[in-house]
Amino acid sequence: MGVIRKKADDMDGGVDFIQRLEPDMCVKILGYLEDPTDLVRVSAVSSSWREFVISNGLCKEICQRMFPETSNFDHIVEIRNMFEPTKRDDSAEWACRGREHRAYASLSRCLTSLTRKNCILDAICASSTDNYPEESIKNTLEPSDRVNQRASYWSSKGQTDPTVSETLIYELAANLCLITEVQVHPFQAYFQLDFPIYSSRAVRFHVGHPKVPLEFDNDDRDHFLDVHEFSDDKFVWTHSSPEFPMAQENQLQTFKLPEPVFAVGGILKVELLGRVQTQEMDGQYYICIANVQVVGIPLSPAFDIEMLNEHRECTLKYYPGSVNLLLPPKSLELQSSSSPSRFHKFSTSLRTWEQMILNTFRAAGPLIADDDDSDYEYLD
Repeated sequence: MGVIRKKADDMDGGVDFIQRLEPDMCVKILGYLEDPTDLVRVSAVSSSWREFVISNGLCKEICQRMFPETSNFDHIVEIRNMFEPTKRDDSAEWACRGREHRAYASLSRCLTSLTRKNCILDAICASSTDNYPEESIKNTLEPSDRVNQRASYWSSKGQTDPTVSETLIYELAANLCLITEVQVHPFQAYFQLDFPIYSSRAVRFHVGHPKVPLEFDNDDRDHFLDVHEFSDDKFVWTHSSPEFPMAQENQLQTFKLPEPVFAVGGILKVELLGRVQTQEMDGQYYICIANVQVVGIPLSPAFDIEMLNEHRECTLKYYPGSVNLLLPPKSLELQSSSSPSRFHKFSTSLRTWEQMILNTFRAAGPLIADDDDSDYEYLD
């Protein structure tokens, strides 16, 4: 694909505001950009702009502003080049900043280009299970409440106290996921009198990571996780959602998070708060769930993390060769030779923008934009 590049730093005879203004002022101006992909486009306008964006870590800054959880990335490892200089000289510092720029630029591009999908990979454990394995948490991975002519759902143990809560814990499809909503379907017991719906009173969600890696043999995994005592202290929860009321309705209910959550660690906990339905045969309260889905963007195989400690610090692993495996073919706007007019329009607006800034300082007259694109070339 062709990449559109500026031939020189000369902006159609105008003045480059990055070269004329104080660095702090330039950082403040570019800080008004809210979309990380716009900052990537800025870095492609000229070599001086690219150097400024990289040396000031602007891609990293905007990612951390949009997703505060990324501030826990202690450092970046670029897998195609594992060499990390030991000397902190100028070239090593520039290499480090360049590595961060590439990683955060690719991360922001993935977060704004990928289609959202169900991010649950597997079920880990439930705080209780009434009849194992017939009513295992594994059943909540099925979108239907009937599988092979049999009811498919998870059921808690019965309780006489309706305030007793339950938890379901799931493994996400990647150690890094951007989650926008969680969907939960309470189970309606169509085989019981009056077709009761065993929903919880409310629901809350937590994301985090295990304190130690969860490793089980495939033959023992289901049995171990369902029948052993649940221990919440095996995990570190880094984000908790607000409490959402759950309707006692037989449908997949959507709980949209106030802001997208950057789930670092690959673990989701569904906290089912309180009980509303008793079972006629024993008069006890139960919670039954037919299906759970997590809507978001898994970032594997392009990104992974390595947890360093229980204080949420981690290493971001970046696999440049895998980015294009995630992105749809037409999402690479800066690398697509099919959209030169769009890039030229953006670059022209930037030249107009910077000249207007300078004119403001100089009290100059209005600027008439020049649409001539003779300064651009396409590099294979």
